[in-house]
Amino acid sequence: MQEKHFQSHKMAPLPNTLDEKTTFLAHHELFQQLNPTELSHLASLTTTVSYPPGRILLRPGDPGLTFFLLSSGSIQLYALSTDGRKLILATLTTGACLGELAFTTAQTQQCFAETIAETVLYTLTRADMAALLQRNSTISQALLQIISQRLAQRESQLINTTFKSTTARLSILLLELAHQQSASAIHGLSHEELADRLGVYRETVSTALRELKEAGAIALGRKHITICAPELLQQLAGQTK
Repeated sequence: MQEKHFQSHKMAPLPNTLDEKTTFLAHHELFQQLNPTELSHLASLTTTVSYPPGRILLRPGDPGLTFFLLSSGSIQLYALSTDGRKLILATLTTGACLGELAFTTAQTQQCFAETIAETVLYTLTRADMAALLQRNSTISQALLQIISQRLAQRESQLINTTFKSTTARLSILLLELAHQQSASAIHGLSHEELADRLGVYRETVSTALRELKEAGAIALGRKHITICAPELLQQLAGQTK
């Protein structure tokens, strides 16, 4: 896989009313404890920006000078290996934040962050966000909770990658996707996209899908996977290498 051409994330701010931003912030898990005056002040510090799909917001080595709040759209966090393999670490949706590690560590950005849909973000400078964290311990605690959850997800991902076969990891992924879609079928994902989520080659995923089909756990269609035997898929998900 060829490395993408990285685009600057600078873009002219969009018009956005203070009331719209204040309402969004008031319902966000980080800022629910702020009073109306504090929320209004925070909203005045934010800038609204919009990006098309495929815009790189962050890449490895970036110093993390901006804190992002996802108002709408979707952002993918991923890493690239030296041979071009892609590993999707997380997909962020409405309400998620990005750039949070800059406030708890001196490390630079370790992965790519790319929009995968039309996306609207509220942004705060690192200086404004740091000042807010110093003034309000409840925001610091809420941010640490978000970071802890993400680290736990990464830890689980690392354990599965190390100790489970590709077939088991694919079984876990299919069960998670079915749960997210509240359905017994997963739509819209190609073999390549599944491979990116597991950090393996497309051919490896194709082989694992055939194994699951032959076992009777799933049925395959074009960008369509039906879970026929969820209990069996759960059993296969628990297998180690």
